[in-house]
Amino acid sequence: MASKHRNTLLAVFEDPVRSNILWRDVEAMLKASGAEITEGAGSRVRIALEGVRAVFHRPHPQKETDKGAVKSLRRFLTEAGVIP
Repeated sequence: MASKHRNTLLAVFEDPVRSNILWRDVEAMLKASGAEITEGAGSRVRIALEGVRAVFHRPHPQKETDKGAVKSLRRFLTEAGVIP
């Protein structure tokens, strides 16, 4: 995993929960981790990683994820065995 992806992973698990992580950085980090990302209806994004599946919504009109999405992303990554 490249250092930029590693920094994004560390930001996801940082306390207090951050709300300024760019979604495109999250998607790039997930792809670097081996996740399969497919488009759903509207802003939905389906992600599969290590047999764990989740559906997230791309943030719009802003580009940053909110705190709730970051918490869900933490849970997803932990279940998939991806931790910093």
